[in-house]
Amino acid sequence: MIAFRDTYRDIPLYSPAKKPCRVDLSDNTNLFGPPPSAERVLREEGLQRLSRYPAGYAPDLKRAVAAYAGVAVENVTTGCGSDDVIDCALRAFLEPGDAVAYPDPTFVMVPLFARLSALRPVPVPLKADHDLDVDGLLATGAKLLYVCTPNNPTGTVASRAALERLVDRAPGVVLIDQAYVEFAKGGDFMDLARTRPNVLVTRTMSKAFGLAGMRVGWAVGAPALVAEVEKARGPYKHTSLGEAVAIAALTEDVPWMEACVAEAVENRERLRGGLKALGLDPLPSEGNFLLVPVPEARRVGEAMRERNVNVRVFERLPGVGDALRIGCGPWPLMASALKALKEVL
Repeated sequence: MIAFRDTYRDIPLYSPAKKPCRVDLSDNTNLFGPPPSAERVLREEGLQRLSRYPAGYAPDLKRAVAAYAGVAVENVTTGCGSDDVIDCALRAFLEPGDAVAYPDPTFVMVPLFARLSALRPVPVPLKADHDLDVDGLLATGAKLLYVCTPNNPTGTVASRAALERLVDRAPGVVLIDQAYVEFAKGGDFMDLARTRPNVLVTRTMSKAFGLAGMRVGWAVGAPALVAEVEKARGPYKHTSLGEAVAIAALTEDVPWMEACVAEAVENRERLRGGLKALGLDPLPSEGNFLLVPVPEARRVGEAMRERNVNVRVFERLPGVGDALRIGCGPWPLMASALKALKEVL
């Protein structure tokens, strides 16, 4: 009989409810499509890159990220999406049995990654105003504190005062996940990654840059932190095509990304108005999505899928209850979601 790890037995496969729908608003990706440079790179360089490994540890991509983030190359690490960088950081900085503390609710993969590395996930509820409970996080004694801001799934942001206090008093690494920061009107904490020895800030090409299918993420931190994550990462975490497309997007398509962001944010607030007209009260959001408390969210989500609109369903979120998370993009997609939701309610 094959012996499996005991700690794996009750770990579920990440598999949110989904079926093919004409309108899919469940993943918070860039619903305007990929950046303009992607087509050119795929056309000009696609086939010639398929038979070769990329360069080890992505030096060209690191240079592009460093230029975009305003840091030195030695401050940058990359991975197969920012979730991969987070997973590598947990393995790099913690021993089996160590605690990982995080606000609750937050990115659902964090406790799963922790358990997969034989770590102890320790959730700490967000405060009533959705800010960090700094004292609660510090009281865990965790050697790694994870903070997502703007937070997924709530869309809310951590205050600078709270996050700086957490960084100042943390016994170890503070990992700040900023996958959605391009959509926020404030709350960019890259300066902490540049100036503090214990801060790692992760970012992604999957959201604002429209490259979710390429699986490229990155992080900035002190060279000593980055060097440890690099060990956990291994040499080949991107495809050659993924690297080439990401480099082109970072160097050529920032204005395009900013235009998509502006439209997504405008439509997010327009969607908020439509939801309020249905008697719903979305949480304040600085991401490209809204979290909407809805009784019987599972039933509502399934009924919306029957109407060809897929949204993310959450049940029993701490401080929120049942809710739907609706990604924001071109207005016709938002209008379809409102129509389906109105029919269901």
